[in-house]
Amino acid sequence: MPKVALYNIQGETVGEIELKDEIFGIEPNRAVLYEMVLSQLANGRRGTADTKTRGEVQGSNRKPWRQKGTGRARAGHKRSPLWRKGGIVFGPHPRSYAYSLPRKMRRLAMKSALSAKVQDGNLIVLDQLQLARPRTKDMTEILQALKVDSKALIVTAENNENVEKSARNLPGVKPLPAARLNVYDLLAHDKLVITREAVARVEEVLA
Repeated sequence: MPKVALYNIQGETVGEIELKDEIFGIEPNRAVLYEMVLSQLANGRRGTADTKTRGEVQGSNRKPWRQKGTGRARAGHKRSPLWRKGGIVFGPHPRSYAYSLPRKMRRLAMKSALSAKVQDGNLIVLDQLQLARPRTKDMTEILQALKVDSKALIVTAENNENVEKSARNLPGVKPLPAARLNVYDLLAHDKLVITREAVARVEEVLA
């Protein structure tokens, strides 16, 4: 089982914590990670792009000139895609881009992302993270004590309003409860700062 140091909010080492090997110690599957990120980005698309077909643009339905004898090309009406201000042939229309991956793939992607954080030394486990009041300066001091100077994902076991309000104004820092932990955010942030209670919650779900 991989072991990592356990820190307090002053940045001091207060012990070690053993992580489950089947969740935090596997070989990351890059192909599954790619598919999972692609799926999350697709599911986040609004899909509201729309273009007008020849039946929707403005214009007369009248034939511009007679079929033969003018020396000009045949034309049925002014809404043809060949004409200026005509309709669009194969343009986008509102639709859903969402699709889901098999459950086993989603779980493997999460385990791969968590294992990659451990292997790269970018996992920081806190014994607890409690703030008396929402204050951005307090969160800044905690991150400085933990030597986090890059993009960081802060994960707590439950929704913690004080932690969320203290961290959300910091550039590159995103607070999340364990229930909303996802592969895209894990890969988009360099450091993962997670509480011991949240680790237990993640292991319970993925075990």
